[in-house]
Amino acid sequence: MGKRSLSITGAQRRGSVDPSADAALAKMGYASELPRNLSMLSVLGMSFAIMAVPFGLSTTMYITLTDGQSVTILWGWVLVSLISLSIAASLAEICAVYPTAGGVYYWSAMLSTRKWAPIASWVTGWLTLVGNWTVTLSINFSGGQLVLSAITLWKEDFVPNQWQTVLMFWAVMMVCMLTNIFGAKYLDLINKICIYWTAASVLIILIVLLSMADTKRSGEFVFAHYDASASGWPAGWAFFVGLLQAAYTLTGYGMVAAMCEEVQNPEREVPRAIVLSVAAAGVTGVIYLIPILFVLPDVTLLLEVANGQPIGLLFKTVTGSAGGGFGLLFLILGILFFAGTGALTAASRCTYAFARDGAIPGSKIWAKVDKRFDIPLMALVLSTAVDCLLGLIYFGSSAAFNSFTGVATICLSTSYGMPILISVLRGRQAVKNSSYSLGRFGYAINIAMIGWICLAVVIFCMPVSLPVEAPTMNYASVVFAGFAMISLVWYFVNGRKNFTGPPVPQDVAPGEQVLVPGMALDAEKEGPAEVPTKDIKV
Repeated sequence: MGKRSLSITGAQRRGSVDPSADAALAKMGYASELPRNLSMLSVLGMSFAIMAVPFGLSTTMYITLTDGQSVTILWGWVLVSLISLSIAASLAEICAVYPTAGGVYYWSAMLSTRKWAPIASWVTGWLTLVGNWTVTLSINFSGGQLVLSAITLWKEDFVPNQWQTVLMFWAVMMVCMLTNIFGAKYLDLINKICIYWTAASVLIILIVLLSMADTKRSGEFVFAHYDASASGWPAGWAFFVGLLQAAYTLTGYGMVAAMCEEVQNPEREVPRAIVLSVAAAGVTGVIYLIPILFVLPDVTLLLEVANGQPIGLLFKTVTGSAGGGFGLLFLILGILFFAGTGALTAASRCTYAFARDGAIPGSKIWAKVDKRFDIPLMALVLSTAVDCLLGLIYFGSSAAFNSFTGVATICLSTSYGMPILISVLRGRQAVKNSSYSLGRFGYAINIAMIGWICLAVVIFCMPVSLPVEAPTMNYASVVFAGFAMISLVWYFVNGRKNFTGPPVPQDVAPGEQVLVPGMALDAEKEGPAEVPTKDIKV
């Protein structure tokens, strides 16, 4: 790479009131360009919004209804919640040491030796970039399907065609993009509102379903019923395939590391938000799922819904009216707005962070911050365009959503696993003094999580049910391989010669703080205003 300017004039931009965080970011090799106007509660809200528990569980319900029903739905959720909490804690431990928008991509580089930092950061960066893009795609694509499913509440024979589905998906993407552009200064408020909207929605749905249901399932059905006959898989394996519902929903927590450069005291607040959001999501999921299982209508009827989104029919059946069903569905669609907007925000910041180190074709374009809106506008446009183009896969596969959820889960899970694996291989030296250290349980938790991620890569490439035909195939592995090929080709065309990873100017020990020449030794006391402009050649 060429020179990276570390001018501190950006530290005086609008919204920045944390000079010590800007100075710490400069020590990691980057100029602070984005306003620090997000709070911990806002980042927690964004993470909570991206996971969008009621929305994510509703749009993927067909998976667990096929692969095990009650046991997979409820206990699969509890199992994956505990696993996700452990992964979140492992990431928070590292985030407290390296709070930068590069997230897992930057962490992999810093935890590696200087020799291996470029390739480690390249692989991790592309995994997290594709993961951010595809999780945003899957949220908004399923959101488009859910909007169209509302029509069937009144017109039961309505079956949206491929063009209607794709156009609705594009409309949802446009709403999320425009919110990110023109509502950028309100993102803090939007993320906080998400927490209250989701909590109120879950409570309202719980009360309405339990009070209006004519009949209720038994406790044995809710907590112990297992039926995977519709899957075609062996009974035991179907349970693992069905974990995609929970794993997909509980995936986006690591994406908010990309917001580190927009938060005050990020080394404290962002790790806390990552862990708390997963804990809150796990509890929310249990509260949401148990009432649904108690009032669950005939499963065969739900699985016959043409567009694969049975939640609207479930609400209509239980409330006894299309209006009542839509009222509850509207609450879920509200969560879609927060989820789609938050996911696109995180994806654009991830794109911006990766581009400023020259790892994406046309990096100079995507790495610019638009001064009118104080956001990386072109990175936002690129993320939106990529997702809109990927939505065209639906014309070739009616099970495209399976592919989107699978590849999103695989990419984000493996991107989380890379820095954890490198940390373990280097003796966890970088995190031994972390303010969020896992202590003596660190090795066991990290190794167990790496094992889970390896298993997840296999099971989430599986189709939901057998037998499989071309239109119903899970193309997650194909999409994954396609992006891997783009990454590989670009590495040999450009990256091998020019990409050196994040600005680590020397081979440092894991966790060792790197001082930029000319930086004040005590950033908290002297602040960035006394730091002269410097260029680092990396």
